[in-house]
Amino acid sequence: MDNPVIIFGAGGLGRAALEIFESNGNVIYGFLDDNKSLHNTEIDNVPVLGETSDDGFLKLIGKKCEAFVATDDNKEKKSFAKVLIDKRKKMPVNAIHNSVVMSRSCEIGHGNFVNSGSKLGAGVQIGSHCLINSGATIDHSAKLGDFVQVGAGSVIGAGVEIADEVFIGSGAVIVSGVKLGKGARIGAGSVVIAEVPAKQTVFGNPAVEVKK
Repeated sequence: MDNPVIIFGAGGLGRAALEIFESNGNVIYGFLDDNKSLHNTEIDNVPVLGETSDDGFLKLIGKKCEAFVATDDNKEKKSFAKVLIDKRKKMPVNAIHNSVVMSRSCEIGHGNFVNSGSKLGAGVQIGSHCLINSGATIDHSAKLGDFVQVGAGSVIGAGVEIADEVFIGSGAVIVSGVKLGKGARIGAGSVVIAEVPAKQTVFGNPAVEVKK
């Protein structure tokens, strides 16, 4: 991209996003974060400029700068995305590490984070505002909705369908053809061999429901 990027969120995910953008040769304008103790400091030589609601910096987005939202809190991410869309008429950009292997037929939305070593197969469809952490594999024809989180090293089998706001822990395996309902949560290291209903939490090998 031609314009520099403003990153919303100066925490660990923001720092990872910074590394991704810099690995692709993009310029980072700075961070915005609501933690005032970070203001007027630097993270890896990039300044924390001010709060996420600072109109002085928001007005740059869509004109001189792009924006990326770096948080794993979906409620917070939705709030930031709404501000960008409503006030600036601009969707956040994708942060995709240059080591990611992505099929030419893969379709991907906006505001996604795809970290190093991940693989996206032929015909994969990814919505918007998803987090795909290091070394994840998403096999051919899998479909991910919006605000999906995929943990490091997880394997999403061919033809898997994942609804919005699903959380998949690190090292989990979702067997080919399985469907995960909206807001389902998959524990780290689990092997999912059957459909998981909306908002259900499962864990284990094979994964079973975790009773509250």
